[in-house]
Amino acid sequence: MMGHKNTILLVLVATTLMAKEALAAQHVVGGAQGWDQSTDFNSWISGQTFHVGDQLVFKYSSLHSVVELGSESAYKNCDIGSPVKTMSSGNDVVKLDKPGTRYFTCGTLGHCSQGMKVKITIGSNRNGASSPESTPSSSSSSSSPAATSAALTSQGFASFALVIIVAFSVSTMLSLF
Repeated sequence: MMGHKNTILLVLVATTLMAKEALAAQHVVGGAQGWDQSTDFNSWISGQTFHVGDQLVFKYSSLHSVVELGSESAYKNCDIGSPVKTMSSGNDVVKLDKPGTRYFTCGTLGHCSQGMKVKITIGSNRNGASSPESTPSSSSSSSSPAATSAALTSQGFASFALVIIVAFSVSTMLSLF
């Protein structure tokens, strides 16, 4: 009987971890237009909420690159002289691994000053805890009530789905005995 309890515990832990990973979001920066000068990053980011575990996907042509900057000052001044990281694959994935603010711009001369930059503020988790606001470029924007409501609704649904998955797993495992 002890072996069965250990099996149940192992399955529950594995199921919870898989469900948590499944709840992480993948954000294609700029949406359908991608990481490009013609993208309206203010519009794109206004409907986004970022959490630890999410991923940013930068899709772009060889005319661009992605430069992560280490400070708001470097971001505001488009100072790419001391980047945290530079990427140029055209399909870069950045995992948001801790709460806080991260700054990204294009490394092509003049693109940052023309608005090809995003400031991403990462909240701690997806389980309904509030996250700080995310803003593009150097302007400030607030989330619309509809976007906030949609984000809370999707967070509530994700939490509910996780509970259902775990409950189903427990029910299935218990029915084996």
